[in-house]
Amino acid sequence: MCGIVGIVHPTNTSRIVDESVITRMTDKIAHRGPDDSGIYISQNKKVGLGFRRLSIVDLSYAGHQPMSDESLNYWMIFNGEIYNYKEIKNELLKKGYKFRSNTDTEVILNGYIEYGIDIISKLNGMFAIALWDEKQQILYVVRDRLGIKPLYFYCKNNSFAFGSEIKSIIEFIADKPTLNHQAFADYLTYLSSPPVMSFFNDINKMMPGHIIEYSVRTGDMRQYEYWDVQATSTQSDNIELDEEDYIEKIRSLLKESIQMQMMADVPFGVLLSGGIDSSLNVALMSEVLNQPVETFSIGTNFGVKYNEFQYARQVASLYKTNHHEILIDEKDAFNCIDSLVWHLDEPNADPVCIPLYHLSKFVRQSGTIVVQVGEGSDELFSGYQHYIREYQFYNKFYNVMPNFISKGAYNLSNMFYKYHPITEYFRRSLYNNGSFIGGASTAGFTEHLKGVMNLSLNTDPASKISVDYMNKAKEKNFDYLNQMIYFELKNRLAELLLMRVDKMSMAHSIEARVPFLDHRLVELAMKIPEQFKIKNKTPKYILKKSCEGILPNSIIYRKKQGFAAPISIWMKDGELGKYAVDNIVSSKLVSQKIIPRDFVKNLHYRHCKGYEDHSERLWSLLMVARWIDKFDVGIDN
Repeated sequence: MCGIVGIVHPTNTSRIVDESVITRMTDKIAHRGPDDSGIYISQNKKVGLGFRRLSIVDLSYAGHQPMSDESLNYWMIFNGEIYNYKEIKNELLKKGYKFRSNTDTEVILNGYIEYGIDIISKLNGMFAIALWDEKQQILYVVRDRLGIKPLYFYCKNNSFAFGSEIKSIIEFIADKPTLNHQAFADYLTYLSSPPVMSFFNDINKMMPGHIIEYSVRTGDMRQYEYWDVQATSTQSDNIELDEEDYIEKIRSLLKESIQMQMMADVPFGVLLSGGIDSSLNVALMSEVLNQPVETFSIGTNFGVKYNEFQYARQVASLYKTNHHEILIDEKDAFNCIDSLVWHLDEPNADPVCIPLYHLSKFVRQSGTIVVQVGEGSDELFSGYQHYIREYQFYNKFYNVMPNFISKGAYNLSNMFYKYHPITEYFRRSLYNNGSFIGGASTAGFTEHLKGVMNLSLNTDPASKISVDYMNKAKEKNFDYLNQMIYFELKNRLAELLLMRVDKMSMAHSIEARVPFLDHRLVELAMKIPEQFKIKNKTPKYILKKSCEGILPNSIIYRKKQGFAAPISIWMKDGELGKYAVDNIVSSKLVSQKIIPRDFVKNLHYRHCKGYEDHSERLWSLLMVARWIDKFDVGIDN
């Protein structure tokens, strides 16, 4: 796991790469790679690459990047891990290639020389790659299929810059960063900025499963897709499998993925909650290790609801792990807010960032460098209650409700349950906006802010994103549940959950791996019909059946609790609420009349009185307020 940056200027301009700039860009992400660093600038000074290394596989200097072949015609930098690199290396050895290291980086480099950019389709892993082809004068930038590794870019004023984190790109841009109003509005519904755009104007996210090809000769850039789940795993292929077939395939792939992702030359472990996903990581790792698995858990001092110590301890005892625990409180949350904002690069309103930040710090202090986490399981196998609620609502109401009934239901619900998700369902039904809003617990927040917010918007943020992805999935013949999952994979998983994992772990130079997001398992999961994912109102039905015989039923069928932070309590009874209000009302959000001061204060008042739970809304606005201050962001109305 590492960090990469780069700058390219086309040959038809006078601009050249400034070594001091590429060095500053690289230094900005030193936390992503404390073990080594390097830069490369092409002979004509039109291309610059920077790299920070966190040594995981082959700890020697042979893994130094930027890495080139012997001819110096091909240079690359790479963040991530390729779990099947030995298999590809053996193919290349048979073709006569020689290797100077035991790294996956050199395998990708030689693979490009042999196969061209098609080497990407052979890779099983998580990655952000930049590859400079001196002969063709083309820079390729690649992001992994699911967006596990972050990658951002800037293409303007005859220049192209990219980086693992936005803060590096800001070092390159001369202008003061400004707020992207559309991204902010979308964030208020989805808790993160949407695919493609970031919170910063002119800085974009590279799409998962895509390649950017930039020609230095012409200055032309094109971005194209090399993988999409519904393009490779539709339900129109007429493959009929029964429940037992799926169970066997899931078991086989899970075992292979978890054990494959144990590859490392440094200490590794598991973030353990005691739920089915992390417990499965522990169980399958224990089968092949000749030493105890290192496990790590976190909780708060607000009782069982906000820590899973009792369940994690049961799993740790069962598999005889070397178990570690850490307890945090409101003071710890206060102390890390500005660090969260800095490492996230742009607002991410998931409060789970708090415990994840502290747990990652704790892991690093223990001497562990690599951990496995359970992200992706709930999305692929329908583990959230909102899947069941939405599935039922769609079949019982949305699909059959006449417009006049929708209008009456919306007006009545809006009168008594203004911020409740059911109100948003009725609103979307009324305006035919598509019913599924994903895991957006702040549903309807943007809608109710419309009357008081002063933003320049191009679209209705509460509808367009989900409608576009749901329609795309529908065109590929997914059933309704898998349409929802497709949207979650593209939006909530990629932009909210995976970014919190990467940014919070890398803040402490920890590599987090996600075995449930092996692309082969994703493709299999998206073939599984809805009746096997939710059965008898049981979420994750097919995954739970697959775990029988591997985990005890008491773990498999325990009610899902979830990884949480008690911000509702802190906003009401602690100091966090006052801190949030003070920061929001003193920020540019209020001084430049984006959001009225009284609106913010009323949210907090109603939360404290117990009328509604506005903790996540206040937290989301606090993250934006602190981000504006931390990155000195301008707000242009």
